[in-house]
Amino acid sequence: MTTEQGKSSNDSYAMTSGDFSLVQSTPPPVTPAQAESFVRDLFGLVASAQSLGSHQDRNFLLRGADGPMLFKISNPATTAAELEAQNLATVRLAAAEPGIRIPRPCLGLDGMDVQHLAVDGQVLHARLLTFVEGEPLSGGRYLSPHVVRAIGTVVARVDVALAHAGQPARALMRPHQWDLRRAPDVLDALLPFVIDAPLRDRLQSQAAAAWLMVEPLRPELPRQVIHGDLTDDNIVVSPGYGVVPDGVIDFGDLNHSWTVGELAVTVSSLLHHTGGSVTSVMAAITAYHAVRPLSRAEAEALWPLVVLRGAMLVASGAHVGCTDPDNEYAAGNLGHEMMIFERATALPITVATALVLDTVGAERTNPRLPRFVPLIPTLAASAITTLDFSAASSELGEGRWAEAGVERAITSASLAAGASGTMTVFAQPRLTRATPLSAAEPANCVLGVELAVTEPHEVVAPWGGTVEHTDDGMTLLGAGVRMSLGGVIPRHPSGTEVAAGEPIGRVETALTLRVARDGVEIPWAVTSALVRAWGAVSLDPTALLFSGTEPVTPREDELLDRRERFLAAAQEHYYVDPPMMVRGWREHLVDDNGRVYLDGLNNVTSIGHSHPRLVAALTRQWNLLNTNSRFHYPAVVDFAERLASLLPDGLDSVFFVNSGSEAVDLALRIGRAWTGRRDVLAVREAYHGWTDLSDSVSTSIADNPDALTTRPPWVHTVDAPNSYRGRYRGAEASRYAREAVQQIYTIAEAGSPIGTFIAEAYYGNAGGIALPDGYLHDIYAAVRSGGGLCVADEVQVGYGRLGEWFWGFEQQSVVPDVVAVAKAMGNGHPLGAVITTAEIAEHYRSQGYFFSSAGGSPVSSVIGMTVLDVIRDEELQRNARETGAYLKARLEQLGARHPIVGIVHGSGLYLGLELVRDRGTLEPATEETTAICERLRELGIIMQPTSDRQCVLKIKPPLCFTRQSADFFVETLDEVLSTGW
Repeated sequence: MTTEQGKSSNDSYAMTSGDFSLVQSTPPPVTPAQAESFVRDLFGLVASAQSLGSHQDRNFLLRGADGPMLFKISNPATTAAELEAQNLATVRLAAAEPGIRIPRPCLGLDGMDVQHLAVDGQVLHARLLTFVEGEPLSGGRYLSPHVVRAIGTVVARVDVALAHAGQPARALMRPHQWDLRRAPDVLDALLPFVIDAPLRDRLQSQAAAAWLMVEPLRPELPRQVIHGDLTDDNIVVSPGYGVVPDGVIDFGDLNHSWTVGELAVTVSSLLHHTGGSVTSVMAAITAYHAVRPLSRAEAEALWPLVVLRGAMLVASGAHVGCTDPDNEYAAGNLGHEMMIFERATALPITVATALVLDTVGAERTNPRLPRFVPLIPTLAASAITTLDFSAASSELGEGRWAEAGVERAITSASLAAGASGTMTVFAQPRLTRATPLSAAEPANCVLGVELAVTEPHEVVAPWGGTVEHTDDGMTLLGAGVRMSLGGVIPRHPSGTEVAAGEPIGRVETALTLRVARDGVEIPWAVTSALVRAWGAVSLDPTALLFSGTEPVTPREDELLDRRERFLAAAQEHYYVDPPMMVRGWREHLVDDNGRVYLDGLNNVTSIGHSHPRLVAALTRQWNLLNTNSRFHYPAVVDFAERLASLLPDGLDSVFFVNSGSEAVDLALRIGRAWTGRRDVLAVREAYHGWTDLSDSVSTSIADNPDALTTRPPWVHTVDAPNSYRGRYRGAEASRYAREAVQQIYTIAEAGSPIGTFIAEAYYGNAGGIALPDGYLHDIYAAVRSGGGLCVADEVQVGYGRLGEWFWGFEQQSVVPDVVAVAKAMGNGHPLGAVITTAEIAEHYRSQGYFFSSAGGSPVSSVIGMTVLDVIRDEELQRNARETGAYLKARLEQLGARHPIVGIVHGSGLYLGLELVRDRGTLEPATEETTAICERLRELGIIMQPTSDRQCVLKIKPPLCFTRQSADFFVETLDEVLSTGW
């Protein structure tokens, strides 16, 4: 895809004596045919010209024998000296930063010289530049944190290189509309063109406040030559897959200005993208700071400059709309520019600046309360109960946090239990204010405290000030802060001056209390990502009620650093920036900030997180007995009998273990004991575990890149029976079984007959793909004809997950000799089992006796029984069948709108959405799948890739998954596939 290689800013103006007498210059009318003629006359070059469009220049992509080039006819207002300075700067920049693609003058064709043209009586300047292939990042699509960081890095590298490119040319010192140093003058000239009076007033007031913060910092802000327009329009990515910024175009705004202005321009351009916000663009600032550290003054000036840039964009767009109403380019940008301004001013500048300072690690001090006397002198702190509404609160179990009015209910219960009052925790991330199935981070950190009392109390002024009445109570303005009291009955008329300690009102049952810097409006609640920054203007009022209390400072999360220090590196975690999970409920997970995620991944938690029936059974049994499994007790017998009843007749001898890896390992040992042979046949692209034996038969290169080259000689493998992308597809998939059978006979003829065949009964690790009809039937028969055993690995797909079948092998109408199962059995508790016939189990005695300390322990057995009870009583297999079918149908509908969707595999609540770059070649969309999972997490959904190609969304949620959850998942995925990842 070609991209505009020209001006992305809005206006060109004649400026005289530093005065902004803004005069719009009309782009010179030049057709592609004229451009071809000019190029031929000026440079002796024969090429076809394609207009790229531009706001103030004329740009043409030339294609000829010498490859693509850019023919640029500049606006009449741009001088030849400026263009020569741009040429020199790009040459120096390209030499300093060879890793960044830059349009340079075509030196072999007199490109360093600026040519002159006469068009319609105007003298125009023309240049021939190298063409930077690629695609700009413009358009409003979503930009991932990785891409935003990469943008920040590119911008910093450009600034560092330009700073060392020599003295700036005199031409670059000229007044320039987009030079943020001149923002007040530019806005004075442009704001009269904003017809919407309320909008004009907002632009003016926000810009004035921003400039007020910049003004005292001006002497400390470094200056240099900057690109001046490093926006998403002018940062490009290479053709092909991968949104990795590596090109910079359009040096038309090159000028000498504040270096930090470069970053402000870039940051502002990122705000209008899907998901763009003050917090999302901090990734660019972090990356920039790592390459070119910002000074304290630059960090403090940055966000005010972003606000000024946003105001200038909107005002300039209004000016173009008035003076050039047919300009579709400018009109199309106006919506984005308004969004930039709105998002830049979504927070008070002081708060946004605090966020910047925190981002770059600059020290700052939050304001503290003035000297005060207690707000309620008669309140006895010892009789007040502090309420905990956090994600880990013991009061919020069994999903109570999602109930309406839960905060009032907990408060009332505490008072009824004898407390004389209750108080909430300032800025605590409250789970009670989070919403399940929400793509947005909850605003659940309250910037105040709530007090409930059982008897009335008099309220006094903690410091002197002026009392003002409000709809819900009163405020006290004084000592440089504003204290807001809700629920208080005022004692004085509005406007009364009061002294410290003077009674000002009465609280009957409850009050709310907030304190903020004077003149700053603070919201009642904010997101956890912003609560620390809001501390720049919001004060913790707890000490007014409990004197001596230290103000709350949101903690820095060091858990990931500690994990990486003390856990082995091979023990990986999901996600680049993993949330810290502290609670689960049904198909939801909750992090420490009270953010609720939809768990679309966790087949370990089969009946749902924190199931109350399971919690009660576990607690009761642990209170009774838990010991090793060689003791005699009823639970293990009951559980073994129950498991046997769920399997075909004859499969009635049970071994209990702790995990799926142990179950597979034991199953293979049983096979050796039965046949006396080591040779095992396994299916490629399968994962069976991490013990020595289970790893030996695991062939998934996603789990072990050397899986196929490090197998021991006694492990034989057959082709993955993938009917979607394997060697045989569709109706030809029956050939997989025929070839496997032939391989079994060939191995036997070579003198090493197969002792054990192991396969996932439903191709789980590959993404939930059904085996071809008759596949296991034919292979089982061939293996058994040679005296071997057949093991069904049901670790992932068993226990009703497939909906139509309780066990995966039922889909193939076969009965295995040995069944290995785990994961779902314990709902997260370590529990697995191997079930076989009594005759086969008895042969294991040739290997010695079997023992597992915790496998089948009293607690484990009770947990296993309870899980089965819940699956039966809550009809979770039926839910897997019905909700799974509904979810699969909705996912298949996405394929009609999104070419990246290849196919939806699976059954019940074991589904796999395979993503491809091309439906013809089936090229796997591996990197895209990982990026999509990261974006889904940002939007509140836990999802991960699977298969050897890591291009399948592994959809295997708890079996209590609802249709509402299915709708949220599909609609959110649709949003991601529509807006980017």
